[in-house]
Amino acid sequence: MAGRDGGLADDIDMITPAVATARATAVLEANWRRSHTLPASGLYPHQWSWDSSFIAVGLSLLSPRRAGQEMDALFAGQWPDGRLPQIIFDPHRDEDYAPGAAFWQSTSLEGAPAKVETAGFVQPPNHAWAVWKIHQADPGESRRRAFLERSYPKLLAWHNYLVERRNRGGSGLACIVHPWESGTDNSPLWDSAMQRIPTDCRTPLHRPDLQHADAGERPSQKEYAKYFWLAERYRDHRCDDVDPNYPFLLEDPLFNTLWALSEYALADIAQDLGFPSSVHVQRAQSLVAALDELFIPELGCYAARDATDGTLVRKATINGLIPLLLPGNSRAGNLLDTLTGPRFMGSGAVMVPSYDATASDHDPALYWRGPAWFNMSWMIAEALDGLGRTDEAKALRNNIWLLAASHDFPEYVDPWTGAAHGTRKFSWTAALALEAATDRSMQ
Repeated sequence: MAGRDGGLADDIDMITPAVATARATAVLEANWRRSHTLPASGLYPHQWSWDSSFIAVGLSLLSPRRAGQEMDALFAGQWPDGRLPQIIFDPHRDEDYAPGAAFWQSTSLEGAPAKVETAGFVQPPNHAWAVWKIHQADPGESRRRAFLERSYPKLLAWHNYLVERRNRGGSGLACIVHPWESGTDNSPLWDSAMQRIPTDCRTPLHRPDLQHADAGERPSQKEYAKYFWLAERYRDHRCDDVDPNYPFLLEDPLFNTLWALSEYALADIAQDLGFPSSVHVQRAQSLVAALDELFIPELGCYAARDATDGTLVRKATINGLIPLLLPGNSRAGNLLDTLTGPRFMGSGAVMVPSYDATASDHDPALYWRGPAWFNMSWMIAEALDGLGRTDEAKALRNNIWLLAASHDFPEYVDPWTGAAHGTRKFSWTAALALEAATDRSMQ
């Protein structure tokens, strides 16, 4: 596997699972800030929602107590309406990221936390899944700290928010209201919807991200103008989710798959606590059934649906493969064919591309428009394990920890050469590399 300059890392032959674990642990220690982990100390100086869940999965192998603290810190920013915000801001680092706390002014909004500055947006709901994994890492420690007891009502409120406030299309699926909420910010899935978004935002476009990553690896200034316009629109409606003519409402297969998976996890949590679990199983099953409407046979994967007009976005992305995680998914065979075919791994990739490798606008270096991300490949490996394809899962996991540790834990990589892109010492890369390097025969 190649490095950033196309050559192999100097010490790649010396990297073992133990070496990868030690290096990953050092990254997580360096990015720890008393109660939570920064995604990356330069580019991402606050706490991010779904990042913390992925990070906590890795942390649970080092310290279940610290993994629990990671989630507790996130829950501390939960809004009264149940939403878990995309970002909890460090007030001392507001100039290091845009849009920051000064943009959102959340503490002045009725219905937002009074003492914690947050964004108004959310991110994919992988939190209950993470909480259950943390508990499983050390059930005794979890029970001593009443981790499930205090997490369950917060997770329940979060999922109820999605039911009550985000079913904007009426299908039962949650709508995202901004590309940032998907976690796959500039995915081709959002291109059509973003064409109708103006570029005349009122906020000056401050781009501290370009101090930490090459402009060719990040969304353009024009895209950022649209992102800010849309964020202004949502903020100016007090983040109330009832703006009747809101122009960006997308049902994302990734977001809704993680919601369904987390409903199944909530069922496990409820059962462990002696609470009824059937409501969570039923909700998960309803989400799986609704997701089936997003499957496009000719693509062999799921797509996003624009809830403003009901159209499906006919593009094959990693978002559309993540439903492989869902237990008993009747489309698993189709998804496996697509995963192993020329659009994704069949082209000789060592990690899963984020976008159709056969598409004319595929770019293996540009954010979510082609590169491979460690969290996505890790979730595909989890899915392969669940389907009994353990050899394929092991091969993908080996590539995860080896590429991560040999290139200083990059944000994302070229799917074929392994060339590193984005920032380095990225926390979920470290956390999931640590998890991938763990001897699963010991679990």
